[in-house]
Amino acid sequence: MATIVRDDEVLTLLDELTTMTGRRDPYPRYARLREISPIVRAADDALVVTGYADCQTVVRDARFAHMPPDMLAFIGYPDWREHPALALMYTSMLVLNPPDHTRLRRLVSSAFTARRVQSLRPAIERMVGSLLDDLAADGGADFVAAFAFPLPVAVIGELLGVPAADRSQFQTLVRDWTQILERITPEVLERADPAAAAIRDYLAALLDERRRTPADDLLTALTQATDDQLTDDEVLANASLLFAAGFETTTNLLANGLHALLSHPEQLPLVARSPEAAVEELLRFDSPVQLSARIATEPIDLAGVTVEAGERVVAYLGAGNRDPQRFTAPDDLVLDRADNAPLSFGGGIHYCLGAPLARLEAQVALPALVRRFPSIALAGEPERRDSLSLKGFTAMPIRVAG
Repeated sequence: MATIVRDDEVLTLLDELTTMTGRRDPYPRYARLREISPIVRAADDALVVTGYADCQTVVRDARFAHMPPDMLAFIGYPDWREHPALALMYTSMLVLNPPDHTRLRRLVSSAFTARRVQSLRPAIERMVGSLLDDLAADGGADFVAAFAFPLPVAVIGELLGVPAADRSQFQTLVRDWTQILERITPEVLERADPAAAAIRDYLAALLDERRRTPADDLLTALTQATDDQLTDDEVLANASLLFAAGFETTTNLLANGLHALLSHPEQLPLVARSPEAAVEELLRFDSPVQLSARIATEPIDLAGVTVEAGERVVAYLGAGNRDPQRFTAPDDLVLDRADNAPLSFGGGIHYCLGAPLARLEAQVALPALVRRFPSIALAGEPERRDSLSLKGFTAMPIRVAG
């Protein structure tokens, strides 16, 4: 039987993961936590798991649920519906549980089809080509600002129906709003609430326009759902979620992926040779999403111990992706790794709806980038984003030739 460990070393390691030093390279700390115990207890009493199998159980097993919105009252926000950031997030399918999640996911999935995603490939290829032309003309740029953000925001904007001229404003708005996934404090809400309100107001106006003038986009499809009708609030919450998630994760995937490749230049030729395998390994090696939290709805055996009903469990997906019991040489980047199944998009009923789109964008973009600029290199020190759950860069200067 495993033992839940909560000692000074565990608390120090978990605290270090909340610092910029720990966020730049969390993997040695994950490894040490795994060595200490498969399950540890944090200072806030949450249980933390770092092994692949245990993380997979947490995100797949329906007995581990998301925190119900009404529990926000127990952390000091009984008025959570009066906070735009909380109301928008906690009425979206990202954090809802069945039966509401089941209904919303079915309706949104019916509009977010594989056919619709695959139909975007030619547009993605054109966008990638245009962005690469701009990089070539400039001899380089900040990769995040010039490529990793504009590509996915253009793609999800195209899919959802957000006009091109309006998309750039959302990078800052979404980052301010999604800070509540990290922590909920008055200081965070001071930035997150106006950001969420701006996102919601914009999409509400666009929703009204689509009702008057339907278009071939996801927002129009959501307004026309006829199985179980979505309310306007549900459309807006889930459209906001899809738009935010549609570029946040993919921006991080592209930037993390390029950084990993530039740190392992011997692997660069393999990107174009096998894009699908390469993207899976880049997802595993430096996951855009590092953790996912759940609440046990009943006593559950996990990591050799019984997790009691009501206990909060945090699955460190980035740690599970580096578990030596699942992956050979897990700290090595191996773009043609066999039997690869990263946890980066979660699992179970909450598996990331946009995962196929994120994969498609990376499979098109990264090989094209490497083919066009075989001598691509960093032109300065990249800047990491200040986030524990979402791992990425805010800036990455590069130089290119060609």
